[in-house]
Formats: sequence, structure tokens, C-alpha cells
Amino acid sequence: MANINLSHFTLGIEEEYMVLDPVSRELKSHQQRIVTEGQKVIRDKVKAEMHQAVVEVGTDVCRNVDEAFKDVSNLRRTISHIAGDLGFWVGASGTHPFSHWESQLITDHARYKEILDILQDAARSNLIFGLHVHVGMESREMANHIANSTRYFLPHIYALSTNSPFWEGRNTGYKSYRTKVFDKFPRTGIPETFDTIEDYDNFIKLLVKTNCIDNAKKIWWDLRVHPFFNTVEFRICDVPLTVQETIAIAALFQGVCAKIYKLRLQNLNFIQYSRALINENKWRASRYGIDGLLIDFGKEEEINTRVLIYELLDFVDDVVDELGSRHAINYITKLMEEGTGADRQLKVFQQTNSLVNTVDYIHSQFLAGI
Repeated sequence: MANINLSHFTLGIEEEYMVLDPVSRELKSHQQRIVTEGQKVIRDKVKAEMHQAVVEVGTDVCRNVDEAFKDVSNLRRTISHIAGDLGFWVGASGTHPFSHWESQLITDHARYKEILDILQDAARSNLIFGLHVHVGMESREMANHIANSTRYFLPHIYALSTNSPFWEGRNTGYKSYRTKVFDKFPRTGIPETFDTIEDYDNFIKLLVKTNCIDNAKKIWWDLRVHPFFNTVEFRICDVPLTVQETIAIAALFQGVCAKIYKLRLQNLNFIQYSRALINENKWRASRYGIDGLLIDFGKEEEINTRVLIYELLDFVDDVVDELGSRHAINYITKLMEEGTGADRQLKVFQQTNSLVNTVDYIHSQFLAGI
């Protein structure tokens, strides 16, 4: 099975950033000025979000992790520079350590008004910052197959991204509280499997027909076959503190997709587990990050999360060289040594007993390593 072409496994990365007041370190409405100025430089790669203290960016379609690293680095530098000129700071964390959602302004846009009208306080309180990774697919049929099979690995990779231990001034006890906030939305979490892409499309059509949603973008699962692009979109992760972490996580999603594809071409597949079982691991990853135990459902026993992540690295090892991502994947070892964003935020807080210092740390990491 040599020479399988993996070139269609392109990458697209979206990150959500927090806009900060450099004096109070609170979240701060930028009244879309960062977006307006940013669009003059990077056009539609920067967008507003529902809350006015959020800026969303998205890369072009990147052929490999090196292109993705350059693109994300450029986006972070551009947004940081524009924010600085306007008197703001920016940072990347799944939640802000102490700002309260009740005091945050909502962007004046018909789409957000509609979501607020339907979801009410669940939407107003959804003051969170995520990472979305798109992995290109050769067909929607293959995308559905890969989405079904990669569900199992979502908690493992999510554990590496955990970066939201604080909420409204409290240490929540979770490494990722962001998903607990997002759980209030409908159509979130680990999806079920769909036997065929037609089954998925029919599911969407039924929801649209019965006025549950008006379009497929209102499906907010932890991964989805994208309704418009030929990609599988991974949506489970907190936005990481640094670019290196973002690229390492994107490389791992890409590697898992390529490995499942390679198995499929050999008439093999990774065993499919139920949503209920995968949810057990997702909860553990949310609570403990990489410092806990996940369930190995094949062995039916608890295993150290780090051990399972090393097993995952072994699983994808035979595709990463062809993808050109070994250096990005290797960063995961360093991440496990130094701790996730949540671990590092908690360390700053424990050393200084100051959430303001924690925000300073988040801000200081935004351009680290680029």
C-alpha cells in the first residue's frame, strides 16, 4: 500500500481571540474596529463574532502544516498589531479568567439577533473562544466515513487543547470549562455516526423542514462534515495559547484523518464506539486534561491519558512524513512535558494568586514563538 496520495488532506484553521483592556485586563468591546481595520489588510480572513470582545480569524486553504503555521502566525501578528494601535490587547484562551458575560456587548447583526432570540441566555453567556480545524477530503462520502471513525479520538486531542480553567473569577476545577458553557446550546457535543452521507444530508433536510434550523451551519457538534466545504471540521478544542500548539493539534487531526483513509483503502477500519462511551472520555478530558485517565474501550480499562496520546502518536506515525508534519507532531511531546494552556494558566495563578497576572500571561503567549 505504498504511495497513497495524501495531498488532498489540506488544512484550514479558525481561531477566536479575546480583546482585552490593557489597564483592567477585562474583556473589552472593540466596536468592530479591529475587524474593520483588519479587513483592509487581510480581507475576509477576519470576522466579527456574537460578542463584541471576540475576533475570529480563518486561514486560507493550506497544503500542509508549514503553510498553516505561516498563515496563523501572520493572522496573530496582524490582529495583535491592529489591536495595539487601537489601544487594546489580544489573547487566546478558551475562557477569560474573570470577566462576566452579563456586561459584554452583543454585535449588532441580524444573524446574532436571531440566535439570541431563539437561545436567549444560553447565547448571551456563550462567551467562549475555540479552535476549529478543517481537514480537506477527496469526497463527501469519504468525509462521512472519516468523521464516523475519528470521533473516538476527539477526547484525546481535546485533552491536549484544554485552556479554560477559570470562569467569572473562579477556578472551576476543570481544565476546560469552555465546553461546559457551550453544552447549553442545542446540537452540540459528540455526534452520532451516519451510515452514509445521504443519511446525514437527510437528517439536515429534516431539521430544516421542521424549522429546527434554517441551514446546516446551526449544527454545532464537536466535529461535522462541513455543509459547504469538502472538509471534516473539528470543533471540540479550546483555542490554544500559542501558534505552535494550534499547529500541533491541527497536525494531529490531519494525521488521524489520513490514517483512517489509509486503513479504508486496505479495507480496514477503526472500531466505532457509541456516543455515550466517547462522552465518558470527553468529560474526563474536560475535567483533568492530560493529567487524568481515559477509558481504553478495547481493553475496557482506565489508562493514563498521556499513555493513550503516545499510542495515538504511534497510530499516525506512518502518515506524518508524507504529510510533512513530523516536526509539528513532535511538538506534542513538549506540550505534554510543559503542560496544556490550562496547566500553565493554573501554574501562574498558583504562583501569584492573581487572575490579572494570569491574563498578562495569556497576553504574553499570543505571539510567543513567531
